[in-house]
Amino acid sequence: MQPERIERVAVFIDGANLYAASRTLGFDVDYKNLLAHFRQRAYLVRAYYYTALLETEEYSPLRPLVDWLGYNGYAVVTKPAKEFTDATGRRRVKGSVDIEMAVDILDLTPHLDHAVIFSGDGDLRRLVESVQRRGVRVTVISTIRTQPAMIADDLRRQADAFIDLADLAEHITRRQVEPRTRTAPAPRAVASTGVRATPADPFRETSALPE
Repeated sequence: MQPERIERVAVFIDGANLYAASRTLGFDVDYKNLLAHFRQRAYLVRAYYYTALLETEEYSPLRPLVDWLGYNGYAVVTKPAKEFTDATGRRRVKGSVDIEMAVDILDLTPHLDHAVIFSGDGDLRRLVESVQRRGVRVTVISTIRTQPAMIADDLRRQADAFIDLADLAEHITRRQVEPRTRTAPAPRAVASTGVRATPADPFRETSALPE
């Protein structure tokens, strides 16, 4: 394939949406493998990751992942999450990133042949339609293998292609490797408070995840 014919692709990830879908399907996303998967198949113009963070907390379980992504090939977009109490008195966290994603997709559309969106949010249907009118193909990745399905039917029908996250799992989950033999003395133990999350296992707790 000639270089000028390689498809220009950008990936847009709703972090909370992908996390919820992957955990419901029973696997953890390895973001390094996810990036490599798309780089092997096209010219990856950019990969965006969107998430909301609670500013009131001294530590967020998302922070290690956000920091890692920012240093490893992702454009990370964050916004303050809103905390509220619902009618039943339960603490809730809300942080939609639809607007941020829409602005970036429309800005990048003139430089793309194909946009890949990791989300099942039906509010994105009109965005997908607008991108398609500009001559860009749109693939949406979520799952219908849960009860209920985690993608809105309107969004699925509007997209040029739909990929079930379950079918992509083998390419974007962590790789199991045999431990290497260690000959050097074991290092001193590190306090648990210093443990950082990894791309394959980014979350130590889920209570602060935005809905």
